[in-house]
Amino acid sequence: MAWNEPGGGNQHDPWSGGGRRGGNDGGNRGGNDGGDRGGNNGGNNQGPPDLDEALKKFQDKLNGMLGSGGKKGNGGKKGGGSGKPRNSFALPGLLVVVALAIWAASGFYLVDQSERGVVLRFGEYQGIVNPGLQWNPPLIDDVRMVNVTRVRSVSQTQSMLTRDENIVEVEISAQYQVANPRDFVLNVRDPALSIENALDSALRHVVGGTDMIDILTSGREILGSSVASRLQTYLDAYGAGINLQTINIESTSAPAPVIDAFDDVIRAREDRQRTINEGMAYANAIIPAAQGQAQRVVEQGQGYRESVVAEAQGQANRFNALLTEYRNAPEVMRERMYLDAIEEVFGNTPKVLLDVSENAPLMYLPLDQMRGGNERSGSAGGNSSSSAGGEELDPRVIENLRSGQSSSTLSSGNSSIRREGR
Repeated sequence: MAWNEPGGGNQHDPWSGGGRRGGNDGGNRGGNDGGDRGGNNGGNNQGPPDLDEALKKFQDKLNGMLGSGGKKGNGGKKGGGSGKPRNSFALPGLLVVVALAIWAASGFYLVDQSERGVVLRFGEYQGIVNPGLQWNPPLIDDVRMVNVTRVRSVSQTQSMLTRDENIVEVEISAQYQVANPRDFVLNVRDPALSIENALDSALRHVVGGTDMIDILTSGREILGSSVASRLQTYLDAYGAGINLQTINIESTSAPAPVIDAFDDVIRAREDRQRTINEGMAYANAIIPAAQGQAQRVVEQGQGYRESVVAEAQGQANRFNALLTEYRNAPEVMRERMYLDAIEEVFGNTPKVLLDVSENAPLMYLPLDQMRGGNERSGSAGGNSSSSAGGEELDPRVIENLRSGQSSSTLSSGNSSIRREGR
């Protein structure tokens, strides 16, 4: 039989374990209304909680806080005593406390390390908050986060007029960072649009004062630096709180219909510059060598001049010294000068004079060869018809040498034998 079958004898709740006796005992102690509760609470209750009873308890506690007209008895009738009067401000006060708690909790926020927060109270600037957990009253303060480490970029491609009334297309890009969060938020309504307009203005101003050929060739670096300087000046005048990082001139080109002609002009200019560079390199190689040669010739001339002057001065001094000695002893100096002159003359001549008596043997030494160091050996028998210098002997001397009579005398009455050479 089921435990809760009507009219049955098995009325035990499988979760209560207290049996019906516990319910009856509790009913006797608690009255008619309390009997039902005693039956559930009396005894050993080990089952799950009753949701209806828990809601009823919570409602009773809430009624106790807000006030109630009295307790209900059996059958929905009011009990014997009167309840507390209802407090009309309790529920609104509770709602206000809950709303204040929610409002205060919503004021906490976290500022990232790369950000700064600009605090506005009813639209008025209050200050800047640093990274970390912060709190500001919501609906009163407005906190605007600004990333101060991110590098922002803006780029443009514009066609503009140059100083020489030509049109060029310039592609430019700018990188910048936020330097002052307050100025970045409050002074400029749209910072990105402002920097675009300022970049366009600065670029047109610089390009308008530059020739087209400079923009297309060697003037791009100067163009970039000029635009950067002017753009930073504009941003400082606006108070935008922006620090310009770099300006890059991506490309510069002529309009499409004439770009081929401009390319030819640029190539011609490059060829001209290359030729000039080659000429300068050749000049730098030749000019130092020519200057060195000229310097060497000048120094040789100076050396020759100094040697000639010194030699002339030496000859003059020698002549003066000889003149002094000649005045003291004319005969002796005249003889000495004669001997010195004869020595100098005979010392430089290739001729050899031999004084041979009629009966004396002929002794021949190649003095000219020994003196010049150019001695050459003759034939195997010692016979030689010519010396190394091409000198020829007298036929009589050759004949005596061939005959082997080294001690024979000359048959002629000549007192000297002459050997001549070139």
